[in-house]
Amino acid sequence: MTQVFVSIGSNIERDFHIAQALDALTEHFGRLRLSSVYESEAVGFAGDNFYNLVAEFATDLDIARLSQTLKQIEDDNGRCRQGPRFSGRTLDIDILTYADSVGVVQGIELPRDEILKNAFVLQPLAELAPDALHPELKQAYAALWADYDKAKQLLWPVTYIWHDQPLPCL
Repeated sequence: MTQVFVSIGSNIERDFHIAQALDALTEHFGRLRLSSVYESEAVGFAGDNFYNLVAEFATDLDIARLSQTLKQIEDDNGRCRQGPRFSGRTLDIDILTYADSVGVVQGIELPRDEILKNAFVLQPLAELAPDALHPELKQAYAALWADYDKAKQLLWPVTYIWHDQPLPCL
């Protein structure tokens, strides 16, 4: 089994689509470890605020099948792929890491560069796995978050209840 971290985001019917994503991920992969949910302004376009979080789970799927599964979950939740790259979305699920893989693996760039670029990815990842090491830099996510310019992107934790449980769910 391979340990995977994925980011999950939504800015259209956020509560509903985040819950749908978590239900689908649980159905496909079993037990999830989840960060808190963070709200942030849209990055790269004018739009409604996003909810974002990070999930960790184990899978026996190779990275190509994992990517297909995540895209299907997005599509099942009305993800529109025809619009501009930076636009509102019902659901966005991105593979951040796949074990310690580095480089292009089955068409997927790993680790995902958004880990180092976006607070809405790095902060929940650092919360969920503070001592885990970035596969390429070999630095702990907590240390990367400590060094991140927090004035670059504002985000804040929100209370999020999933199946009568507040997140995070570690």
